[in-house]
Parts: sequence; C-alpha cells; structure tokens
Amino acid sequence: MTASPSPIVSLRDVTKRFPGVLANDRVSLDFFPGEVHALLGENGAGKSTLISMLAGVQRPDEGEIAVSGAAVAIASPKHALSLGIGTVYQHRMLVPTLTVAENLMLGAPWWRRPALGGIRARFGEAAAAFGVSVDPDARVENLSLGEQQQVEIIRALWRGGRLLVLDEPTAMLSPRGVEELGAMMKRMTALGIGIVFITHHLTEALEFGDRVSVLRSGRSVGGIGPEALKTLPRPEAMAEVVRLMFGTGLATAEAAEGEAHVPRVLLATKMLEVVGLSGRSPRSGSSFEDVSFHVRKGEIFGIAGVDGNGQTPLAEALAGQISATGSVVLEGRELGPASVAQRYQLGLRYATDDRNGEGMVGKLPISTNMVLKEIGAAPFWRRGIERRAAIDAHARALFVAHDVRAPGIHTPVGRLSGGNIQKVLLARELSGNPKVIVYSKPTHGLDLRNIEATRRRIRETAEAGVASVLISTDLGEVLALSDRIGVMVRGRLVGIVENGPEARRDVGRLMAGITEQEAA
Repeated sequence: MTASPSPIVSLRDVTKRFPGVLANDRVSLDFFPGEVHALLGENGAGKSTLISMLAGVQRPDEGEIAVSGAAVAIASPKHALSLGIGTVYQHRMLVPTLTVAENLMLGAPWWRRPALGGIRARFGEAAAAFGVSVDPDARVENLSLGEQQQVEIIRALWRGGRLLVLDEPTAMLSPRGVEELGAMMKRMTALGIGIVFITHHLTEALEFGDRVSVLRSGRSVGGIGPEALKTLPRPEAMAEVVRLMFGTGLATAEAAEGEAHVPRVLLATKMLEVVGLSGRSPRSGSSFEDVSFHVRKGEIFGIAGVDGNGQTPLAEALAGQISATGSVVLEGRELGPASVAQRYQLGLRYATDDRNGEGMVGKLPISTNMVLKEIGAAPFWRRGIERRAAIDAHARALFVAHDVRAPGIHTPVGRLSGGNIQKVLLARELSGNPKVIVYSKPTHGLDLRNIEATRRRIRETAEAGVASVLISTDLGEVLALSDRIGVMVRGRLVGIVENGPEARRDVGRLMAGITEQEAA
C-alpha cells in the first residue's frame, strides 16, 4: 500500500482578526503535492485573508502554518517565495514595458543579477516543462492576457516553488485561455507541484480540482476529497458544494452557476439600433470601431469577449459618457449628442462595472446615490431646491424592493458590501420607466449569492419588456442569460450567435479569431 504524501503546507487553527472582523476562524487545511486544491467561498468568507497569510503579507494572530511539517512564521512575500510558496494574483503584477526576461530579473539584488542569456535559457526550460510557448524577448504589453498569466506563473515558481496559489485565475481569460490554463495546471501537478485554485465558478472547481474545500464566514466548513470527487456524479458534487457554501440559501446548484439558458419567444419590436458606431475612451485609450447591432423589446443581447476589446468604451458611448460617430436609435429616435441625463430620462440606462469609482459617490448616503442622475430634476428638486422628503420616500421604496442590506437609507454607500452597492446601482437604473439597460460586467467581483440575485433581476427586467445589452467577460453568464450573443475582438463586433446548444463552441471560436471557413 502506497503511503499518502505529506502536505507541502498545512494550516492548523489559523485565526486572523481585524478591527470588528473575524476574517479567519480556526481554519485548518492541508495542501498536497501534485494536487489542485480548489478553494471556494462567498465574498467575505476569508479566502483573501488566507492568501495574504500564505503569501507573507499578513501573519496569523493564532494558530500555525507549517511547511514540510515544520512550523514557520512567514514574515514577507520574499520569505514565502524562499519557502517555495508562489502567488499569482487576479490583477497582473508584470511591468508591461519590459520584456518577459527583464520581468523575471526584477527582485534580484543588483550586484548579482543573472545575465539575460541565462534567464532566457532557464525560462525556455520552464516553459517547455509547463507547455508554454512565449518569447522571452517579447514585451509584456504585446502578450495576450493568457500569455501574461503564464509568465506570472513561471515567475511565481522561478525560485523552486512547490506550492502555487492562483487567485481567480480565469477571471480575464477567453475559453481557449481557460483550457490552456487547465492543461498547464495538469503539467504542473504531474511534476509534483501543489496548486491552490481560488475561484467563484463551481464548474471550474469541479473540472480542474482534485480536492475542493469551502470557507464560510471565515471558517473551513468542509469539502470533497479526491476519491469522492472522482466518483460523485457532477450534479451531486455541485449540490454538495452549494450546500456547504450557503446551507439552504440557494435552491439548486444550477441556479448558483447560472449555466442553463431557457429559449424565449421575443417580439419583433426594435428598441435599440446601433449602426456603424465608433469611438475611443479618452481615459483608457481603448476604442471600438464600426459596431452595429439591434436589440428587440424584452431581449437580452449579450456581448462576449476578453476584457479590453472595446466593450467598456462601447457601453460608455451608448450611455452618452463619451462621444462617438455613427448612429444610436432608441425606440425610433436618433439620440445624436444627447447627454447622460437626457438618455436616462428617455429610458436608456447604464449600470457601470465601476461601481465605486463611477457608479456611486461613496461618502454620500444611499438616498442621494439613488437620484444621482436626476439632480435638479422634478420631483426631487423644485426651482433648484432639494426636496429631501421626496428623495427619502423614493429611496425607501427602492431600498425595500431591491433588498438592500444596510442600517438605513442615510448610510454612506461606501460602507456597503459590493453586493449591496450593486443593488443600489441597479435600483437607480431600473427605477422609473427604463426601456433599454446596458449592463457592464454586472456580477464581476460578487459572491455566488449576489450573482444569483443580480442575474435573477436581469431576467425579470427582460421579462417585463425592457431590452438589455449585457456586456460580460464571464462566458457562462452570457450563455445563461442572453438570447443572442455578439463577440467583440480588437474593438470590432466580429459576429453574432443565436443562443443554443452550439453557442459555447461558436462564441469560443469567434473569440479565438476562428472564422466559419476555418472551423469547417
């Protein structure tokens, strides 16, 4: 009988407190060599704090972290790397203007930096072992997001890492990029490297994970071991994970993941027509060109694509936030240079993905944020004078209807959780008489409970006859909600797919730049 391998890293009763918050409460976990350990949990469950302690950014208040059986106090990120623990965060940490090889040199003492030739050779060996094909002399800014992530992974393991922590690694990847990451993880685990795979997506956890653990309210509440994960049917495994995460909070695992699309019969009435629209964001420099599509009454028109392909400036142009050439027609009316406030009053609403920076004013109360786009307008202002009673009554009604969890309508919106900020944002945009709503990454950064609530709200709004443009980098979300799906690549809408059994394949091919002729 073969003995079970010893853990690379063990956590024993690890506890971490912040003022007023118990972030981790006696968490005990083992991370083994040659194994992908999927770690799941809602926002606020304690995953980020756990990562920060493994990475040496935070230190536990109580409990013990052991590496290869020996208790250690991980004092810094540099110390963590020396212990063989590498971390790749969701947001890239590479210097975009430097080459791959130059990025790998960063952090080495200046008096004994290795020669570039040696870096290139060593990178080539690691790339071959992990199945990566990236030019070490390429500038990082010219690499795809998937290639940048591959470089980040190699850098995290550069000093002989044995445990790799991946924080939401698929958040910005195309379907092909997700497949490539999965293949790379298999190669790494075959070499004995252990992986902590943190994700919000249950399907990814069950597809890539050899073991699944769940955190809830700062505690480790259970999971599914390797043997059970191999033998349990996928629906049963997913239902068990949902039970661990939420107790009885969600009706089904399928509802939590939101993958199932239900075909709908739609009216022919066009609510929004976009013809030859082109523009550029002065803030980010990102642009889009010659975009044309229409959205019918009650339809959800999804726009898929890897982040940074012109989706955000397109949404801003539709909302009137940036100027654009071409035509935007709302219910037969050409909008031309109509402002954000004018478009809002006409029924064209925009739920931005930048909830804190653009969507809300954090220091202002919930009630004022509910009317941000109607400042100076009746019935909330009269002759330039604010009617606080009218604003408060309006806010209270929306507060209840959208189940905002806060002490009251006068709470500064910046004190709310991400899920509740999103509820306030949607409450504002859906109030009155909306005709078309543009959603930009509406569930990004939310936990599964709030993801489900937001998706349900989008569906209900569409069923009420409101036309929707759903921009999301989460392909599962686009497939679950949309009636038709457009694909953005390099600022252009390269194709539109009717949702159905083959939609995932067809959208994935368009995102990868594969034409119908090439696919055939």
